Amino acid sequence: MRHRCPPSNRVRRAATVVGAGLLAAVLGGCSGLGRTSVGIVAYDTDKKSHALVNSPPVKGCHRLGAEGAVALTNDTLVDLIAYPTADCSGKDSIYVATMTSDVVAPGAGPWKSYSFVH
Repeated sequence: MRHRCPPSNRVRRAATVVGAGLLAAVLGGCSGLGRTSVGIVAYDTDKKSHALVNSPPVKGCHRLGAEGAVALTNDTLVDLIAYPTADCSGKDSIYVATMTSDVVAPGAGPWKSYSFVH
């Protein structure tokens, strides 16, 4: 009967380095696949219409329709920022954490766009 010796520390270390490298390559390759926010962004307009956006992409600026939103619910897994302009800019933005909602302040205009915090 032949007796096998356990792998040396050098072999184990090399296998660990190769495994970690492969894992990093796989995860790095998947990061550009267009992650979504997983969930629903719901908003109401000033004219009492209701809209639902299902799992929008995490990247980019998203418009809130021509009228904008006066109430917004973030039922996604990613926090977002709502803006008073259509291009995700402006000083009067609001942070809406995941699974929370917000309404515009009295006298303020509607939010016109949002982007995710990533």
